Amino acid sequence: RFVSDEKVTAPREGSLETPTRHPIDWRNPAFYSQDDLFTELERVFDHCHGCRRCVSLCDSFPTLFDLVDQSSTLEIDGVDQADYWKVVDQCYLCDLCYMTKCPYVPPHEWGIDFPHLMLRAKATRFREKGTRLRDRVLSSTDSVGKAAGLPGISVIVNTANRSRAIRKIMQTVGGIHADARVPPYESDSLRKRLGKRSVTDESQVVAAGPTSGKVALFATCYGNYNEPDLGDDLVAVLEHNSVTVTIAEKEWCCGMPKLELGDLASVQRAKDRNIPTLARLVDDGWDLVAVVPSCVLMFKQELPLMFPDDPDVSRVAKAFYDPFEYLMLRHTAGQLNTEFSESLGDVLYQASCHQRVQNIGPKTRDVLSLIPDTTVTVVERCSGHDGTYGVKAETFDKAMRIGRPVMNRIQQLQPDYYGSDCPIAGQHLANGVDDGSQAVHPIALLRRAYGV
Repeated sequence: RFVSDEKVTAPREGSLETPTRHPIDWRNPAFYSQDDLFTELERVFDHCHGCRRCVSLCDSFPTLFDLVDQSSTLEIDGVDQADYWKVVDQCYLCDLCYMTKCPYVPPHEWGIDFPHLMLRAKATRFREKGTRLRDRVLSSTDSVGKAAGLPGISVIVNTANRSRAIRKIMQTVGGIHADARVPPYESDSLRKRLGKRSVTDESQVVAAGPTSGKVALFATCYGNYNEPDLGDDLVAVLEHNSVTVTIAEKEWCCGMPKLELGDLASVQRAKDRNIPTLARLVDDGWDLVAVVPSCVLMFKQELPLMFPDDPDVSRVAKAFYDPFEYLMLRHTAGQLNTEFSESLGDVLYQASCHQRVQNIGPKTRDVLSLIPDTTVTVVERCSGHDGTYGVKAETFDKAMRIGRPVMNRIQQLQPDYYGSDCPIAGQHLANGVDDGSQAVHPIALLRRAYGV
């Protein structure tokens, strides 16, 4: 008598379906409605509080759960909505909660997209209040790189960044933590270096699988001004594999730092500058590659979600590759050189967040594992850096704590080499390990193994 023939519908507990990412409706005025925003924040935070799977990711989730647990009701309705910003401020849009943890992403009926809700909150606040000077400067990576990389100026900037006294002043006045590792600036930028080269003979190009065998390099701000040697390493590896390499005629920042700030108008300006040049390269048969995962993700995912009706954005996205994704595609098609002159021994590799969420699989591990007498240990935990989060005075200690599991593994395993696809993450990890060792980027390791 307790059995009924009527169907009872209830929310599904999680979903086994492929996640669906919806376009970001950032040009709709309702996107910036405070009332609508806080209604959605409360709804999503309530679900997150009831689940708590993401507690080991960024500090947004511990912050949220502490607010709930310390409230009078022990539920989200007991949290002052003004404190919601404390949660927003700890999100650096790594996307791992959406891609690796949350069981309630679309097409689940709850339709939770935590990172893009945080983006909406950041964009709403940015439109209403702007941001502080420090954050405008930190997110203007192209402009800062051009200025700090001027001949003579770069020497002064790098000397100042190494001075303990000056760094303490920078922390007090500028909000840049004195213990954060700040990358050097190079006057001999990657674009200068590659601009002096002539393109190799395209008649020898060999297509392999979906790859054309012709790569146009997007230098990235970091790769251009801070570690141009990484671009040299990538070019050497590609040309050793008979891939023709050129560089985009001109480029600006991909827009990721401004996206993380919520400055969507600046993202559009960067898109309007970059996409026409890159689209012409794609139309001429070039594949696109960048050495920094965040920049690849920007062109592959974020710009297409912001501009879903722009055909040029779509073409560029389809032609953009992570370096090791590109190499593995050519290996699968039998076009990767597997003659190595040097083994690497034990390598600990931190899989960077913005590479993981590209959903391409562990391609860096796969390529490095082709090297004889080389063992690759993959650590899929966040480094905690994020580009700006790891240098700010108020979040540096949290960034170090988030990256501590990776740092502990490095100290425990004592590998011959360690590093990350994200060069800034690698530097942050070396700062935390603090034993005089330096992170080595996987593309530099591959070049070393080739002996080129």
